[in-house]
Amino acid sequence: MRRHFGHTKKYYCKNGRIIETIYLLPDIIKSSADRFPDHVAFRYESKSMTFEELLKRSNQLAFTLSELGVKRGDRVGVFLDPSLDSPVAVYGIMCAGAVFVPMDPNAPPARNAYVINDCGIRQIITGKNQSRSLNKVLNENVSLEVVIGLNDALPVKTVSWEDIDRINTSQTVSVRMLEDDLAYIMYTSGTTGIPKGIMHSHRSGLAYAKLSMGLYDVQPTDVLANHSPLHFDISTMGYFTMPLAGGTTVLVPESHKLIPASLSKLMEKERITIWYSVPLALIHLLQRGALEDRKLDALRWVLFGGEPFPPKHLKSLMKLWNQATFSNVYGPAEVNQCTYFHLLEVAENEAAIPLGHVWNNTEVLIVDSEGSEVAEGDTGELLVRTATMMKGYWGKPELNQKAFFKRERFPNAEEIFYRTGDLVWRKNDGLLNFAGRKDRQIKVRGYRIELDEIESVLLSHPYIIETAVYNLKDGDDHYVEALVVLSKPGGETEEELKNYLAKKCHPMHFPAGYI
Repeated sequence: MRRHFGHTKKYYCKNGRIIETIYLLPDIIKSSADRFPDHVAFRYESKSMTFEELLKRSNQLAFTLSELGVKRGDRVGVFLDPSLDSPVAVYGIMCAGAVFVPMDPNAPPARNAYVINDCGIRQIITGKNQSRSLNKVLNENVSLEVVIGLNDALPVKTVSWEDIDRINTSQTVSVRMLEDDLAYIMYTSGTTGIPKGIMHSHRSGLAYAKLSMGLYDVQPTDVLANHSPLHFDISTMGYFTMPLAGGTTVLVPESHKLIPASLSKLMEKERITIWYSVPLALIHLLQRGALEDRKLDALRWVLFGGEPFPPKHLKSLMKLWNQATFSNVYGPAEVNQCTYFHLLEVAENEAAIPLGHVWNNTEVLIVDSEGSEVAEGDTGELLVRTATMMKGYWGKPELNQKAFFKRERFPNAEEIFYRTGDLVWRKNDGLLNFAGRKDRQIKVRGYRIELDEIESVLLSHPYIIETAVYNLKDGDDHYVEALVVLSKPGGETEEELKNYLAKKCHPMHFPAGYI
């Protein structure tokens, strides 16, 4: 059966599975609202939102943004913890033709202020639970003009969610967009202490949604536990892939993340079929989640990524959830994902889980320091060319020059690869294996941390004349320690240094100790 929906042609097969041509990320919810209007799209705590309701609320927000002067390509901040307002913010912004910028309400106000000013955010979407954090950001010198989601007395214009919900649903926004237009900017650590914004287009975000939906055979009946916050790239599966398939995303409340036994109970209650998180969350579930007391037989995929998974813990978890397929996901936020490795078993002497196979619509090179491909089995830097690749870093032309490798395969036709900075080697069977980093970037609980960034911030302290920040390992956990040389010995305590860092860095960047 052939239908038309706006400017997008859609084709469906009889069982409702998507085989359509979609060019833009907001077309995902338009399509799913058409095919599965009453399916639950998102659930948070005791509340649910169907695809029809999500489309309605997204259109209301898009109309509001348009009335506020938001134009195609404008950047709009999302300053929210997990809630049903989160997907409305994401899709409402994109329906208006704008670019959503997810932010971390728990980050230092100065860092959030930098993000706002760096990409020129004039409107920000938030909620009552984030009002205190946002007020601290507003005390900084920021470019904000409108706060959406609050009706508090603020130094800028406010629009409440209640005002938005009263908008006539027949009032929609028509914005002509292209798949190469920006869809979202995700900020991550920078080596100089300044965050950098990863720019993804509708093309790259949608390519990820389609590839992951196909690889993991995501069905309308699937239920994903979205453990990651919106500003963490793992969340794209819950916000893009699941809606594309017509499945349900359960947004995990922060309170459940802190208590593994409560989290496993939520998994049982929601009949979770797909789990995706960093390994540490799964290790906590294994150690303190009372998994033996839970009926989790609906679980069919356990996806993990962001950092290595210690084989001994993985083996124990695979034994407990033997009906599920475990898969290692690899890919920097700049490319969303580029490899996968489905595990059948974990060998007794397994040192590390392979990065795995290169997934579809993706090409990789392994090169030496001169940019030449290394011999089979040798170690080199991994370069990735894929449909899911970013457009570049926002406002960082010099960094973009370094981030990409260009190869002229044909006359006047360049192929562009992203330089991951990861060192890898390839087995005879084609599997990629991780061998370390070219630089001083590490991962702690899946979060990217630049040791040079922490050093840069510490050196900005008036009493610190030298510092060295390094990565240590305690069992399966990684942590950071700092060696500092003070110009005024005894002038600053460890607690005072922590307070100084707290104003400039995310808590995940704090050294565990100082020498």
